[in-house]
Parts: sequence; C-alpha cells; structure tokens
Amino acid sequence: MTFKTIDSSRISISELMKPSHSNFGGKIHGGYILNLMDQIAFACASKHSKTYCVTASVDTVDFLSPIEIGQLVTMKASINYVGRTSMVVGIRVEAENIRTGEVIHCNSSYFTMVAKDDQGNSTEVPGLIVNDKNEVKRFLKAIKRIETKSSRQLEFDREDFSPNDYLEDLSKYRVEIELPND
Repeated sequence: MTFKTIDSSRISISELMKPSHSNFGGKIHGGYILNLMDQIAFACASKHSKTYCVTASVDTVDFLSPIEIGQLVTMKASINYVGRTSMVVGIRVEAENIRTGEVIHCNSSYFTMVAKDDQGNSTEVPGLIVNDKNEVKRFLKAIKRIETKSSRQLEFDREDFSPNDYLEDLSKYRVEIELPND
C-alpha cells in the first residue's frame, strides 16, 4: 500500500462572487457555494487517489456568515481521512472584502468521496501520512463522525424501532405526537 501526505493533495480555489450568483435576498446563493464545494472536493480526492471520484455524502454544512456580491471566495480543501476506497475531504470557505482585506470564515464542511476505476467499481486509495497535531485531530474527528453516523443508523433503522421509546425525549421539543393506536 502506498501512503501520501495531506499536503500532496491540498488545494485551494478562489472566485469573485457576481450578481448572477446571488439569491433573492442579495446574498450569494448557498446552492452555488455547495456546487463549488463539490467541485473542490472532487479535485482534492482525485488528486489524492489519482482516480475519478464521486460524492458519497456531505456532512455538516454550516453556513456561518453570508457571502456578499463582490467578495472573493476562497475554498481550501484537504484530505482529512481515508478508508479503503473512500476519503473525507475537509473544506473551509472564506470570503474576502477585496477593498478592505477583511477575511471572514463562512462555511466548513466534510465531503465523503469514493474512488472509482474505469469500470465504475470502487477502488483502493492511498493511505494517509499525518504529520502534525491538527492533521491527527482531523483524522480522529472524521472517525468520530463516521461512528456517530453508523450508530444513529443502527439505532433508528432497526426492525424493532418504536417511537414510544422516545416520547419522553421528544417532550422537550416543539412537536406534538399523534400516533395511531396499534
């Protein structure tokens, strides 16, 4: 098995935000930003794996600050975790006011990408060399997100799931439960 450093596939892109990218509120449309994020995730994962990659899932898309028309958006992507055929690409989105130089962190997200061979089958990816504390932390956080997702799926997708087991938990939320009598 081969191993690659995170730096060997780290990439960034920058794009000036135009009026055509805006929503009805005059801010840059979140869907446009997600599209750019998917593109950089593909590029980063493909650079690491040297193969075509597809998006398997997107985790934790938090829009922290709106992006304005005329700002320069920079996206930075790196491989945070690798499995056998999958990679988690961490993406940081920043917007810069090009007149003042002020930079704002707007978004962070994690895209799980899967490497594909020429026949469309999942294919093995190189392992990851982590060489500083932040890289180790990102790898471990990716493992925790994977475990949490798996645990959540097991808990709620099991055959014997009963909403009645959660009525007390739900009582703290703005929800009214009206289940039919079984």
